[in-house]
Amino acid sequence: MPYGYAAALFIAAVPMLAALTASARPGPAGTIVFYLSVVVNEAPFLWLAWVGAATALTWGLGALSVYGAAAAAAVALGLVVLALRAAAARQVLEQVMGPLPRSRSWGRLLLGPVLRRRRTVEHVRGLPYGPEDRNSLDLYRRPGSRGGPVLVHFFGGGYRSGRKDTQSLALLYRLAEAGWVCVSADYRLRPAAGFTDHLLDAKRVIAWIRKHGREWGADPRRIVLAGSSAGAHLAASAAFTAADRALQPGFEDVDTAVSAVIGFGGYYGTYYGQGPRTSPLGLAGPAAPPCLIVHGERDTVVPVADARHFAQELRDVSAQRVVLAVLPGGQHAFDLGHSLRFDAVMDAVEAFTGTVLASGRDPK
Repeated sequence: MPYGYAAALFIAAVPMLAALTASARPGPAGTIVFYLSVVVNEAPFLWLAWVGAATALTWGLGALSVYGAAAAAAVALGLVVLALRAAAARQVLEQVMGPLPRSRSWGRLLLGPVLRRRRTVEHVRGLPYGPEDRNSLDLYRRPGSRGGPVLVHFFGGGYRSGRKDTQSLALLYRLAEAGWVCVSADYRLRPAAGFTDHLLDAKRVIAWIRKHGREWGADPRRIVLAGSSAGAHLAASAAFTAADRALQPGFEDVDTAVSAVIGFGGYYGTYYGQGPRTSPLGLAGPAAPPCLIVHGERDTVVPVADARHFAQELRDVSAQRVVLAVLPGGQHAFDLGHSLRFDAVMDAVEAFTGTVLASGRDPK
């Protein structure tokens, strides 16, 4: 087998095997598996194309052996299994939510994380929402639209790293094209900032929307908070403390209640062990808004058991709907781009928010 062809198969086989065998094991080992497997898990078609191109080239050169063909077939089979796992997400989501609309675009799916933007959506960068350097947000909207609901997304990164233009962009563009006004916001990070600083920044974003939303075509009465990983922790914590005016100094009279919360691969425990009042569960009460929790079955960064626990405990406390969907074969950060899995999740988000907003639930 030519060395170049063997290297090409190795490059595809290692992340594929990591994705196939991933199991919940947080810590350094789980983080390594996550980085190895996350892209191939969400975009197996790209790896299939890689293996197919390398095999075709080797065959064309007359250098494809029986062993090479067998190795390529084994790798391709593993990638097909990953694609089938991803496709199963829709069935799971429909089991907990009922029938979902289908908006599949094979062009976007085949290009995976590469294709996120849409020409019909205006992207406004760097709007300040507060006095701190990282109090900046990006806004996505369809020019000319009026009265659309608002989705606010907070990125993940353990409160230590990350930025506003990296996660769930496919969802932001899709909802903006459908008439929403979508916001992705930076917030202060550790170690310079702590939990109350993050929470204050999240509430400043909501206050900014209440004040300026109509200028950008939004309905500031209908706000949905979403987040990935630590961003889900922040979104839930902000939503569950809407009535606590002490957490929004300088704008105590602004209503920061929201219509719903959505978490993707969320962490819902305490903030670096600082006590129950730094966890969403420690802050939740009967007034908690409806919540959609979506988690990967094979998340090696935040175990799915944590999401199950959060959903069960929240159902015992909240008077509103709590939906948990565990995605077959899903890893952490499944929202990086278009995929069979995340496109089904986006369908579920549209269905969930449509039901919540149609119910007339007005947080104000």
